Amino acid sequence: MHSTKDFVLVFKSNDCLIHMRFEKGSEQMDKQMLMEEAKKARELAYVPYSKFKVGAALLTTDGKVYHGCNIENAAYSMCNCAERTALFKAYSEGDTKYEAIAVVADTKRPVPPCGACRQVISELCSKEMKVILTNLNGDVQELTVGELLPGAFSPEDLNE
Repeated sequence: MHSTKDFVLVFKSNDCLIHMRFEKGSEQMDKQMLMEEAKKARELAYVPYSKFKVGAALLTTDGKVYHGCNIENAAYSMCNCAERTALFKAYSEGDTKYEAIAVVADTKRPVPPCGACRQVISELCSKEMKVILTNLNGDVQELTVGELLPGAFSPEDLNE
C-alpha cells in the first residue's frame, strides 16, 4: 500500500543538489522547493554595481538542482545572468535534460529573463519545459519555454 504523502530527499553532491522525489503528486512541493533554491542562489550574487540580485535554480530530469546567480563586472558587458549561470553549470557537467527553472529577484512583478537568457533557454531546453518566475513577495508566473520566447532563433535557422 502506498502512502499518500510525498517525500523529497535533497543532498549535495559536487556542485549541485540531488533532489529525489517519491510518490506522484508532489508537483507543488517541487515548485516551492525550486523557488526556495533560487532564493538561496540569489544570496550568492556578485552585484557591487547594480545591487540587483537574481537567483536561478535549474531542475534536471534526473532530480539534480543547479544554482545560478548573476555575476557583474566593472566592464558591464562581461556580466552573466543567473539563468545562464545555472544552465552553463549544468551543461558543462553533462546534464542536458531539464524539467524546470525557477528565477527570483526583488521586483514588483515576477522577474522576467532578459533577451539573452531567453535565447539561451530556448536553445538548451525543450519548448515544453516549465519556467517559474517569481519575486520576493511570492508572486508567481508559470509558463513554458515556448511561451517565453515564441519564434526563437534556432539551429534550424542557420544556413549550412
